[in-house]
Amino acid sequence: MTVHNDVLSDKMVADLEKSLRHISVMVKQRGREILSQFPITPPQFVALQWLSEHGDMTVGELSNKLYLACSTTTDLVDRMEKNKLVVRVKDPNDRRVVRVHLLAEGQRIIEEVIHKRQEYLKNVIRNYDMQEIIQLESSLTKLHLEMREE
Repeated sequence: MTVHNDVLSDKMVADLEKSLRHISVMVKQRGREILSQFPITPPQFVALQWLSEHGDMTVGELSNKLYLACSTTTDLVDRMEKNKLVVRVKDPNDRRVVRVHLLAEGQRIIEEVIHKRQEYLKNVIRNYDMQEIIQLESSLTKLHLEMREE
């Protein structure tokens, strides 16, 4: 059953937005606490995630994904390269193009941070029953898809 806008009250929408905002802040804060145990900054983590999920990218492509200026992204990549998390490689099809490639240490950090985040979430939902978890996951997936279509 689909809820029509005339049934959805402004208070319901306001309460939902407030809950999502508070959850977002808490997830971000916990994520930063977890990241503080690693030799990377939050923007570096986001960059590493993009590379892990989507493969090699140019600095320009990565800049667009991160919503950062190319010069800022270049500095970010320089620091990650210095720490042996990524390496710049020439594109084999076009030697003028340089791509940022995720190294094993960068991938290891991503996996370890995500594992710690999942452990945190597992602890938070420990009192949910299976049906509540399934419903929550389903609702969040649907919300995510709707937002992507907007």
